[in-house]
Amino acid sequence: MQQTTLSSGQWPVIRYDDWKDTLATVHLWTQIVGKIRLRQMPWLNHSWHVTLYVNPYGLSTGSMPYRHGIFQIDFDFIHHQLVITTSSGEKEALGLRPRTVADFYTSLFDKLRSLQIDVTIYPVPSELPDAIPFTKDHLHQSYDQHQMENFWQALVRIHNVMTRFRAGFTGKCSPVHFFWGAFDLAVTRFSGRDAPAHQGAIPNMPAIVMQEAYSKEVSSCGFWPGNDQFPHAAFYAYAYPAAPEFAAQPVQPAEAFYSQEMGEFMLPYDAVQASANPEGILMAFLKSTYEAAANTSHWDRKALECDLSDLEEAYGCYKTR
Repeated sequence: MQQTTLSSGQWPVIRYDDWKDTLATVHLWTQIVGKIRLRQMPWLNHSWHVTLYVNPYGLSTGSMPYRHGIFQIDFDFIHHQLVITTSSGEKEALGLRPRTVADFYTSLFDKLRSLQIDVTIYPVPSELPDAIPFTKDHLHQSYDQHQMENFWQALVRIHNVMTRFRAGFTGKCSPVHFFWGAFDLAVTRFSGRDAPAHQGAIPNMPAIVMQEAYSKEVSSCGFWPGNDQFPHAAFYAYAYPAAPEFAAQPVQPAEAFYSQEMGEFMLPYDAVQASANPEGILMAFLKSTYEAAANTSHWDRKALECDLSDLEEAYGCYKTR
């Protein structure tokens, strides 16, 4: 089995064209698993109950309730397995390999039934145009282990920077979490104020879900692997609602730009990966785009921001005594 051989601190090269077929297939696999989480969890504000989480092996649902306790589904991108575990001590797995979405769907639900986990989902992809029902999708069937490991290793590094960025905010803030609808890793800060009703439309997504997700004023940032229309992995940052002057604000690093088409600031992943200090320039992007949103929308930054680094040091000393 091929293993990731990145050196410590190195960020992987990600070229959309090298793995777009694997991306398309795994995106649909994560949608199936994500919809299981959607059905099993109580609804949380802004659809936080549906997300996956970066863990030491790949992407995880975290614990989900079922009638016999809790269970969890993990994408393991080191050993290339999908693993289902339960609080009864049972475990099932299926291999991550070239296989159709239809086969993945059938195999996964067979495994769930063998564990006495009774769950049904709406078997059509969300947030994608021309969606093929999972049970009929024999088109998407690619899986390149090396390219998938590369993408996951990028997620690990980005997750750590976003986690540090999140720590500087004492207001309401989302976890660092992975949305399977758009296949992006994101973290969102909230001003505490209501937002106007969202009017945007997304394929195969009820309008009421989008309206609840954007019911509060936000500054959000994330990482997205690209698509055929924009074949480049990139970081993004946006505000909702955005003040008229938001787009004109200076942000860092120099490679960042505002996309009128996307309505958000963007930073190519390549600029971060090739930098001598990837973590530093990504943090500069996260901080400066947040400041652009907070300043132009007049957030109460004094009340919402914090620096708890002194506690980190003090608690570290305490633990060694």
